[in-house]
Amino acid sequence: MPKDADNLPRLFLLRHGDTDWTDEHRHTGRTDIPLNGKGEKHARRLGERLKDEKFDHVFVSPLVRARRTCELAGFAAHAEVNPDLVEWNYGDFEGRLTSDVQRERPDWNLYRNGTPNGESPEQVAARADRFLQLVRPIEGTVAAFSSGQIIRVIVARWLGLPPLAASYFHTATASIGILGYEHSRNQSVILLWNDLGSLDKNG
Repeated sequence: MPKDADNLPRLFLLRHGDTDWTDEHRHTGRTDIPLNGKGEKHARRLGERLKDEKFDHVFVSPLVRARRTCELAGFAAHAEVNPDLVEWNYGDFEGRLTSDVQRERPDWNLYRNGTPNGESPEQVAARADRFLQLVRPIEGTVAAFSSGQIIRVIVARWLGLPPLAASYFHTATASIGILGYEHSRNQSVILLWNDLGSLDKNG
């Protein structure tokens, strides 16, 4: 981690644990599906990995998979639900596999095309921007428990990149990403990304 970043604010982006749909690689947007047994175990391990962190503010998506992850990780008592952290609305593609969608639309890319009867990349980016406008002025360390696609757009917008750039930031379940600054608040950087620690993703 850059030495100059030690005394600057940090934003931890924490993806929820596994669900049956994430294990099957189905697009899981607004369907309020719970963690499965593996997801609950990984959420507890996430809490163990974060036990030495002191968060000044904790935000969480309204979806149960994020709220349960926050709870099992040990941060629910002071968590504030933020609707802008809700996952991408997949519309007609909810519950489907990317491979199935691309058989019908070979050039389809979520971050470029959005979804029919769902959200556009610009709409999701606007939510990410609102959340970042909220947290950037906060002094100290912030945690946000949320879902994969909105997390990816948040990191793109943190860096001043368009929504399409979110496709480069793979985000595993129960992973830790840390956003921050190098030298000053004018230099936004990624301090850590898609960190799973010693987490065994097969168990």
